[in-house]
Amino acid sequence: MLMKIEPIYKCLKSIKKLKHHKIILLSAKGKSFNQSLAKTFAKLQQIIFICGHYEGVDERVIKYIDEEISIGNYVLTGGEIPAMAVIDAITRLIPGVLGDADSPKEETFSKNLDYIEYPHYTRPESFKNQNVPGVLLSGNHEEINKWRKKKSKLRKS
Repeated sequence: MLMKIEPIYKCLKSIKKLKHHKIILLSAKGKSFNQSLAKTFAKLQQIIFICGHYEGVDERVIKYIDEEISIGNYVLTGGEIPAMAVIDAITRLIPGVLGDADSPKEETFSKNLDYIEYPHYTRPESFKNQNVPGVLLSGNHEEINKWRKKKSKLRKS
């Protein structure tokens, strides 16, 4: 199954495009989607996703898109699930979407694509002989920040 160019072309032609927009084709052969792209896309007013199915879309669609992206080195039956993943990654970066504007500032990949955030813990303080690190229970924010910085790491490629 391959999606025809004519219906896609007609659809793209009929959409009123905002000033800052992108037309993105989800494809296994596209460039890899990452947090940097999510930050770039979050600044756009409009994103139009084209999601192929099975074999994808007629190659001539490439002429009408701005970017072709992939969510990983594997093949799915369609582009709908990758589009949902991309939308979720972008949406959470839009101001006001998360409860705390500072939430995305310390997350994995927030500083660079190799940054891995520190571990997180909940209650109870002890579970099956595994304890929450004492510094996190101390209330000493300076020491907690030092611990977080020490426990954050760079991903090994």
